Amino acid sequence: MKFLPVFFASFIFTATAQAEPTLSPAWKTSADLKNPESVIYHPGSDALFVSNVNGSPDAADGNGFISRLSDEGEIQTLHWLDGLNAPKGLAIKDDTLFVADLNELVEINIKQKSVVKRYPADGAKFLNDVSLDRQGGVYVSDMMTNRIYRLIDGEFKLWMDDPNLEAPNGLLVENNKLIVGSWGNMVDGFATDVPGHLKVIDLETRAIESLGDGSPVGNLDGVEADGKGNYLVTDWMKGRLLLITKTGSSQTLIEFEQGSADHTVMPEKNLVIVPMMMENQVSAFRISYQ
Repeated sequence: MKFLPVFFASFIFTATAQAEPTLSPAWKTSADLKNPESVIYHPGSDALFVSNVNGSPDAADGNGFISRLSDEGEIQTLHWLDGLNAPKGLAIKDDTLFVADLNELVEINIKQKSVVKRYPADGAKFLNDVSLDRQGGVYVSDMMTNRIYRLIDGEFKLWMDDPNLEAPNGLLVENNKLIVGSWGNMVDGFATDVPGHLKVIDLETRAIESLGDGSPVGNLDGVEADGKGNYLVTDWMKGRLLLITKTGSSQTLIEFEQGSADHTVMPEKNLVIVPMMMENQVSAFRISYQ
């Protein structure tokens, strides 16, 4: 893995200087994970959970699994929960872990370490990321069908089907908006002729808008708020972590090898934690604003 120095001029927004973010390596796991795609922190057990695709990302092969890590990157239980296909995005509500698993949403009780329920997504091909709203709605993207599904009141149904989503990958509910990291217009497998950018969906009207002018940014994967009014976003294909502002402008914070996937941010520890899907590791970086 390579860590490139981060050099930026100060960001200027509406003539106001913004603190300059810097990243430095904090820790990384051993390379015993198997194509880790998503990582999330569970305060109730002070642990990180990681989805392992363990093979082809579109195969219903039954060998996907969830790992449990300490908050310092020690793999506590490699196979914490087995029996999944190609698990990707994760979200947590209290002691419930939601997993996007190819064509179904899986609900897991963390304390009991067991599957509570599986919710099939009609017509889904590649469920990818998961995000929760304040009312208990669970949103799940399907990158291959330009769809977003929603679980509400025990029913998992199609919520949006629109080509303007442009292969929706990462999701982040922010107040009454759903921020979507689009992969872009796919033309050959996962290759794109036009890379994606962040989109914003109004949760009430379901209107879709581009963040900024819609200029291509990258093959976007994870989307998280940085706590400063902007977004930290991974680009899977180029292997990098981006800072994207509310106006849609982007800066590369750090570069990796290809495969940087669905990360998490722990502001209380000033950490950004990124799954390196092709390296079978999860890496954490200390983020500071100078």
